[in-house]
Amino acid sequence: MLIGSSGDAETTAVQTAVDAWGEETGNSVEVIAANDLVQQLGQGFSGNNPPDIFYMPWDQFQTYAAQGFIEPYAEDLANTGEFLPALQEQFSYDGSFYCAPKDFSTLGLQIDTQAWEAAGLTDADVPTDWDSLAAAAEALTDDDTVGLSFGREYARLGVFMAQAGGSLVDGDQAVADSPENAEALEFVQGMIDAGTLKFPQDLEAGWAGEAFGLGKAAMVIEGPWINGALENDYPDREYITVELPAGPAGEATFAFSNCWGMPVGSETRDATIDLIEFLTSDEQQIAFAEAFGVIPSTESGSAAYAEQFPDNAAFVAGVEYAQSPVAIEGGAPAITDFNASLETSGLSDPSAVLGPLQQNLQAALDEAGD
Repeated sequence: MLIGSSGDAETTAVQTAVDAWGEETGNSVEVIAANDLVQQLGQGFSGNNPPDIFYMPWDQFQTYAAQGFIEPYAEDLANTGEFLPALQEQFSYDGSFYCAPKDFSTLGLQIDTQAWEAAGLTDADVPTDWDSLAAAAEALTDDDTVGLSFGREYARLGVFMAQAGGSLVDGDQAVADSPENAEALEFVQGMIDAGTLKFPQDLEAGWAGEAFGLGKAAMVIEGPWINGALENDYPDREYITVELPAGPAGEATFAFSNCWGMPVGSETRDATIDLIEFLTSDEQQIAFAEAFGVIPSTESGSAAYAEQFPDNAAFVAGVEYAQSPVAIEGGAPAITDFNASLETSGLSDPSAVLGPLQQNLQAALDEAGD
């Protein structure tokens, strides 16, 4: 099993789960936490030695399904009808439900409550729009701590684009280089210029959760996986999670999911299906939620999660207006190039990064339509 883990909490939870299944069935599973899931998964397939079961990322699914690399097994699961409809749609290709979503996550705003109180902020200052987000970030910024941090990537910046009313694709047309998306990047750049927003790399942190845990950022934008990581690595950090502030066009967050992938023609198909049914049961998904914060992918599991974890109400509330990040056949390289251009070009000239993104996405759409 190849997984893309958020940290020790997730890796341990997955290993514990497969060990329990192994005790029941007499099978054994080797869990490998990838250093780079996309790269290692690609190497496995190109070398004709893919893992028997793996995390299939949302942004890679369409490409892998189109190329015939993954087994469309999901409709054969005993619990196939229990998954949330939006997640079934996310992992369907050419009318077929391919692979079981293992869980899902939305993004929220984490606030360091000690830093918040030290800055003299109250409940009335909790950000609800871009202006109040900028104001809170300014109040929280001092010589040792920046007000806000999040990953310098589409998976975070894209939320601001959505909040501004922008998108990347409309049907078979790319619409990335739009005034709405430019407005979003200009807002973010304004916070960078003000010194109230820094990306994790600028804080000598591997990701925003680490920057938050170390006290280098007072607010971050992350999903519920941050809960397990902080409990495991920074148990003394006190914080709350609130819904993301609305933008000019209203509320928006992203919903992320991986599915349990299986290579086409798998020799372990029957055992793997049994394992996936075990891993996607409500009981096991709640155990994963307890360990590293993800939300169960089934209707009943997500409802139980909302009752059991009231502190995560913001993540559950976000489901009502969450959008799926763009994921089109052949589109992953365009997003990768966009993320790379953010590193080299920055955000000061939105068209410099949005223009190439639009061209690359349109090329992918045109090729997929041929």
